[in-house]
Amino acid sequence: VPTPGKGEVLIDVAACAINFPDTLIIRDMYQFKPPRPFAPGGEISGTIEALGEGVEGFAVGDRVICGVGNGGLQEKVAVAAARLFKVPDGIDLVQASALLMTYGTTIHGLKDRGDIREGETVLVLGAAGGVGLSAVELAKAYGCRVVAAVSTEEKGEVAKKAGADEVVIYPRAPFDKDTSKQLANDFKAAVGSNGADIVYDIVGGDYSEPALRSIAWEGRFLVIGFPAGIAKMPLNLTLLKSCDIRGVFWGAFTAREPERNNANIAELFDLWKAGKINPLVSETYPIERAHEAIAKLENRGAIGKLVVTMD
Repeated sequence: VPTPGKGEVLIDVAACAINFPDTLIIRDMYQFKPPRPFAPGGEISGTIEALGEGVEGFAVGDRVICGVGNGGLQEKVAVAAARLFKVPDGIDLVQASALLMTYGTTIHGLKDRGDIREGETVLVLGAAGGVGLSAVELAKAYGCRVVAAVSTEEKGEVAKKAGADEVVIYPRAPFDKDTSKQLANDFKAAVGSNGADIVYDIVGGDYSEPALRSIAWEGRFLVIGFPAGIAKMPLNLTLLKSCDIRGVFWGAFTAREPERNNANIAELFDLWKAGKINPLVSETYPIERAHEAIAKLENRGAIGKLVVTMD
């Protein structure tokens, strides 16, 4: 069992949510490469078991969530107290493990980077995964019209249940020119004649350009991730639409602006308690089957969040 150092706490881990970076980090394809051996798992929930020297504001027995980068797939984890967020009463710890990376990324993306405003139209690519569903829910919470783009009818139903107003089902990449053009037309039809004020792109690859072609005048194209590959975009489109392409790097934001991030997470818990968001944990796995959860996410089979439990 690790001993918490100065400013750290020891957490008895209840659950560890699986995220796309977990599939990359184990193959040395992520921007952060931990020395081996290591355990994957970037976000956890649990109960504080012990306090290190100098920790204030937390007590043994507090229920918390935190981002750990990696190492979350363990029963006990020592982590800096500065990374912790208390979980309000009435919120389940397994479900709470699914909040931080997905909804934290999305509230930063939509609010801080996307300047989201009530009444706007938001196009979400990959709308049935953990990050995608968080974008559907938060955009609806901010009073927007949401078009969810997904790969199957089943995923479309999940996005609708989360509040999406329209669903576009896209084909599997790679696309030829005609398929790309058709998808751009499908996006344009769904977002309406004014275009999408915000494109929330979690997917990348061949899907990005058709989405950019559906953007509104002075729209904001948010780059969240690129599991389908890094997109090649014709930059003349940004001139024609007078639009912005903006990167969303939540991890770096949390390190650079912790106070703003803390305020965002507090807002998320308020929205949860108000019934505006409800993180979807579609499946839980015992720790000995954690590899199955990572493989399912890697193969695009996941809807909502997959969570590994320690009990």
